[in-house]
Amino acid sequence: MSGIRGIVAAVGRTALQFAADLGGLAILFLRVLRTIPRLDIYELIRAAERFGWQSAPIIGLTAFFTGGIMVMQSLPYVEQLQAMRLLPWAASFATLREVGPVLIGLMFSGRVGSNNTAELGTMVVTEQVDALRLLAIDPYDLLIAPRFVAMVAMMVCLTIVGDAGAVIGAMVTARAMAGMEMFQFIQLMREQIHLADLASGLVKSGFFGAGIAVVSCYYGLATSGGAVGVGRAVNASVVASAVSIVVIDFAVTAVMGG
Repeated sequence: MSGIRGIVAAVGRTALQFAADLGGLAILFLRVLRTIPRLDIYELIRAAERFGWQSAPIIGLTAFFTGGIMVMQSLPYVEQLQAMRLLPWAASFATLREVGPVLIGLMFSGRVGSNNTAELGTMVVTEQVDALRLLAIDPYDLLIAPRFVAMVAMMVCLTIVGDAGAVIGAMVTARAMAGMEMFQFIQLMREQIHLADLASGLVKSGFFGAGIAVVSCYYGLATSGGAVGVGRAVNASVVASAVSIVVIDFAVTAVMGG
């Protein structure tokens, strides 16, 4: 019986913690929405530069090779079907709608989200956030809302950069492996890929950015226990961000139909 009680107690603690975290995330999101009109513009620009510009090279490089991999995976099937005209569609459709936004979102959460959690967590454990409150400065005005807006905007911008890198990588690989000229690849892609395919990925990336921002800020502000607590918060933030990306992707795909 003691073993059963222990299992029930563990499940109960996990359920209560999950409910508490879910409620905390919702409250933080609503507070951010209320704070956005009075956010600190300077902090917004600074956050956008750190989150976006510094992440662009690695995002572009990763997307370039992702586009090439999609061509490698698609080429045997289009050759078997003798439908080489479908190669640009096979390589680009899933990348623009699904693979690109999700992959970039996971990289963004690992690089930017974890850094944001660590920075906020360090400020919490060193009582810098409490000092802001003593000075009558709302941390949401100065820290949270600017980072939220910057993450959403930069996630969309980085997805555009990633899409461009993926298309270039696909063109280069198609030229090297299938002998398809780049101008022909672009022409066929324009015929087969629609604006809605690109828009779908960008909409998803915006939601991903919002999810990563809320999760990373929540776990950063909830940090306790000194340096060890910061490490735990970063780990929890990365895991929760990855889960939120998958859940948001499923929800948006179900609503938008792709």
